[in-house]
Amino acid sequence: MTQVGSKGNPEEALVASGPAAATVPPAVEAVVDYQEICRLLPHRTPLILVDRVVGYTIGDSLLAYKAISGHEPVFAGHFPGHPIFPGVYIVEGLAQASALLTFKTYEAEGVAYKHEVLLASVDQVRLRRPVVPGDVLYYRVKLCRRRGPWAWFDGQAEVGGEVVATASFSARTVIDS
Repeated sequence: MTQVGSKGNPEEALVASGPAAATVPPAVEAVVDYQEICRLLPHRTPLILVDRVVGYTIGDSLLAYKAISGHEPVFAGHFPGHPIFPGVYIVEGLAQASALLTFKTYEAEGVAYKHEVLLASVDQVRLRRPVVPGDVLYYRVKLCRRRGPWAWFDGQAEVGGEVVATASFSARTVIDS
């Protein structure tokens, strides 16, 4: 397996170093930047929910993040005066991180694919605490198994090293024929 990561250990990005650590993205060089994410994912603003990938291991796992701004369009209605990032958006962010891992793995393996992953199931979702403006939401995804175009993942979302959500899910990639 190929390990791709930033200078140093991507895990260090989750280590808090003072009160601002939870609100400022870490000074970690992206291994997949926003332009590359836009090339890989079929989503467009405002539904791209991954800002950067800070590390991944082909065919195994990925660590990415999204900085939650008070200007997210969803906050206009969820909830005025008390903005909370929706749990379904957190799960979608985990799914997008999984899609990025899948696409980078296929590229490394030379597999021709369309930039389309269809979410098939979402199980065992646990939302543990609200995510609010100023938080940096980290997505950790692990590829549990693969069979043809099908893949099964476990995902965990964290803010400041604290787990805020977990989920297991499956997806199918559209392969070029």
